[in-house]
Amino acid sequence: MPDSRYDAVVVGSGPNGLAAAITLQQAGLSVLLIEGKDQLGGGLRTAELTLPGFRHDICSAIHPLAVGSPFFQTLPLAQYGLEYLTSPVAAAHPFDGGTAAAVYDSLDDTARSLGQDEQRYRQLLEPLIASWPAIANDVLAPLHLPKHPIQMAQFGAPAMLPASVLTSYFRQKEARGLFAGMAAHAIQPLSNLTTSAIGLVLLIAAHRGGWPLPQGGSQSIADALVAHFRALGGTVETGTFVRSLDQLPRARTVLLDVTPKQLLQIAGHSLSEVYQWQLRRYRYGMGVFKIDWALDAPIPFTASECRQAGTIHLGGTREEIIAGERATAQGHHVTRPFVLLAQQSLFDPTRAPAGKHTAWAYCHVPNGSRIDMTAAIEQQVERFAPGFRDRIIGRHTFDTAQMETYNPNYVGGDINGGVLDIGQLFTRPALRASPYRTSTKGLYLCSSATPPGGGVHGMCGYHAAKQALHDVFQLPAAPLYEELLS
Repeated sequence: MPDSRYDAVVVGSGPNGLAAAITLQQAGLSVLLIEGKDQLGGGLRTAELTLPGFRHDICSAIHPLAVGSPFFQTLPLAQYGLEYLTSPVAAAHPFDGGTAAAVYDSLDDTARSLGQDEQRYRQLLEPLIASWPAIANDVLAPLHLPKHPIQMAQFGAPAMLPASVLTSYFRQKEARGLFAGMAAHAIQPLSNLTTSAIGLVLLIAAHRGGWPLPQGGSQSIADALVAHFRALGGTVETGTFVRSLDQLPRARTVLLDVTPKQLLQIAGHSLSEVYQWQLRRYRYGMGVFKIDWALDAPIPFTASECRQAGTIHLGGTREEIIAGERATAQGHHVTRPFVLLAQQSLFDPTRAPAGKHTAWAYCHVPNGSRIDMTAAIEQQVERFAPGFRDRIIGRHTFDTAQMETYNPNYVGGDINGGVLDIGQLFTRPALRASPYRTSTKGLYLCSSATPPGGGVHGMCGYHAAKQALHDVFQLPAAPLYEELLS
């Protein structure tokens, strides 16, 4: 191909691809962003999946990591129409018998609601919440010497523990179940090391900024990021599915928002044999089975806390969640799966016609599963909200294969871009001096298959672009939010 006017090409417009493209464009480069679908956003998309007028988030839905992202906080996204909404209860966790544990924006309110575990909850979370501005960049980054080692050690000590161990720190079922539900976002057995980390990060986020949802749907985040990229002078090309590097215009650097499976397909011929061997050994984790519902009324949860929450964790006790996640990781389909549910329309009337509602939920399943989990998920909702099924007027489902067809990064339905366990936490996708560099000069990986992993925060893309700016252009990346404050 002839020489291009672009300094850099970014393939994939998920939150990490967008973050990478913006970071490069901010540095004064000319950047082309290529997306295979006609609509930008990757996992940040919203559509009428069930009935006309019912807007459903296709993948991600609730965004505590987006609103607290050190990179996104540096961007003027509100001027492009992005508005976050919060619910009175960030997350609720119901139990049989009609009770529920709840996480409020206020640490005090949450701790007081946990009865005998009030002081234990405070002792665990209070110092981490206070130190988060100093350590956020270190936590959401590749392995390196931290700038604040004492505060990082305070976080790292409990974060390294298996959630099955840290949950036993609490005395009562409410706090134990609540933390187990938070840790289950790790999508792996809770007996694994570091599974407490995601639970702690989500609780810290709740007490620093809530668990917000974007007005109009998750697509609003992508639309704001794209608008900012274009305002900086970036160029976007949609409808081009990249299967080979040969399809790309010449550029000094290329960043791919893909996971190892696609990287091998797109660039395998240019990668070293050792690097290809490492990529083939990369492990993908459990998949998800997802349902979106159109409802003629709100979900009738028995516990009042659940009727005020944007996010609900349906899993019962700590023991039930631990057993279910372990069995699923071993390849079984459980009758009472842990279900993550969001009810955005309670707080965002743009999601459904007047008087109607939407709901969004998924459970974990073995990677590549084709089993229909609709009945099991709906039974879990009905368990804590009798009469729920009577309110369903429309339904849309995704099994793991359909998830991967929709977004090839979700290999086998794995929405985290690969297992985020101790073996792949800092060395994803391969053990290298920089996880973002491939073995090919000028070619970088910027997806959730790099540190810090899954979630809508853009930090994988930011760090990959920062590495490319340093290696190829000898330029610095714009500082992150916490760096601006220091």
